[in-house]
Amino acid sequence: MKLGLQLKLKQTLAPQLIQSLKMLQMPILKLEQTLRHELSVNPMLEEVEPLENADQDKEQENILKEEEDKIDPKLDKIDWENYLGDDFEHYNVKSSYSNQEEPFERVPVLEKSLYDHLREQLSFLKLTEEDQLIGEYIIGNISPKGYLVITPAEMADELELPVEKIEKMVEKIKHFDPIGVGSTDLRESLLIQLEEKGHKDSLAYKIVDEYVNELDKKSILQISRALGAPFEKVQQAMDLIRTLSPSPAHGSFDVSAMPIIPDLIIEKIGQDYVVYHNDRNTPRLRISAGYRQLLKAGNKTSKDTKKYVREKLEQARWLLNSINQRRTTMIRVMESIVEEQSEFFEKGPAFLKPLIMEDIARKVEMNVATISRVSNGKYVQTPQGVYEIKYFFNSGIANEDGGELSKRHVKKRIEEIIAGEDTQKPFSDQEIFLKLKEEGIKLARRTVTKYREELKIQPARFRKRKI
Repeated sequence: MKLGLQLKLKQTLAPQLIQSLKMLQMPILKLEQTLRHELSVNPMLEEVEPLENADQDKEQENILKEEEDKIDPKLDKIDWENYLGDDFEHYNVKSSYSNQEEPFERVPVLEKSLYDHLREQLSFLKLTEEDQLIGEYIIGNISPKGYLVITPAEMADELELPVEKIEKMVEKIKHFDPIGVGSTDLRESLLIQLEEKGHKDSLAYKIVDEYVNELDKKSILQISRALGAPFEKVQQAMDLIRTLSPSPAHGSFDVSAMPIIPDLIIEKIGQDYVVYHNDRNTPRLRISAGYRQLLKAGNKTSKDTKKYVREKLEQARWLLNSINQRRTTMIRVMESIVEEQSEFFEKGPAFLKPLIMEDIARKVEMNVATISRVSNGKYVQTPQGVYEIKYFFNSGIANEDGGELSKRHVKKRIEEIIAGEDTQKPFSDQEIFLKLKEEGIKLARRTVTKYREELKIQPARFRKRKI
């Protein structure tokens, strides 16, 4: 046995700080859910009705102030700049958006899953109990994209049934809606879609059957030569193939639709743009008026009750402060973005300027990480439309005048050049590069290729058409 001293450095985040950071990252819908949850678990919180007298709030605040000051003062000495990049301030939690529109009730939209959609169709068939079991088992082994993830032979082994019965049911399911569901690969899915459209003996069917894995590598001219078919016929067949779904359930059951509710609203009042926090449907909170009765009770209140009240009061104060910190931080950041992107708000997306998060961080004297938390996953309603806040941040590309153009502006220009090309002689990436250079946009040719691919535009050889 040996006694000794050992020093250890350990950095930890207080639960209150973690809460504040999480609330800053939350989009408005998640914030509303969190606040309603806190209302249900913390008796010190109550929701303020929109029409309540503001003087009542002030009176209650004065009554509670003396008791609230007894809470551990260390909690008020947190270095917020370290974590949120801003001075910690305390505000009353009141709605900042004063538009008198009638509040609306959000009705949740229930999305049917691919599994439920297929089971419903299976129930319409007159099947034996065994076939119904086989059908449900097959459907349970279809991926969200619509492909079968296990072979009929493997299913036959697991169910201890003849493989022919499994294959027969798989063929039935392939013709369910969406067409091709239950296929094992892209080729099979496309062939079933063509067959369903009445093109089984077509050139398009032959191209998919023989060249499906080379469609993104060979040009129309190369396929035309390989098949010995006229260029125009191959071009028409390729146009038909492009109308098919890349996966059976593509676009229908991949992701549930999610509503977009803007966290901030920007309105033009006179010559100025004003930023509001969109909290019309977010509950306004305050310390519960029932706390006043416990103050009046004095020594009649038990120690355990006082301890409980003190803990819940502390949690409530931190929650209110976190809400206000979130609101003021978001508004400050957005106001700075509005100043920097004034031309965008006046003239539209074509006038979006290059802007990086570091610029706004310096302007509002916050940490870049704070700007990132404010920007990601949150939306703002502007006179130009609804945008994700991070949309306003983009890198710049130099032009000959010594100024900078935004990346989005350059990509839009590439899109316009391709849209105006002669489809019989589409522009190569080198030609697009030269056209941008003539307009004074300094851009590497490989960057043109990168932007074209980000726009999901095919290379010139795939865009070529013959009239």
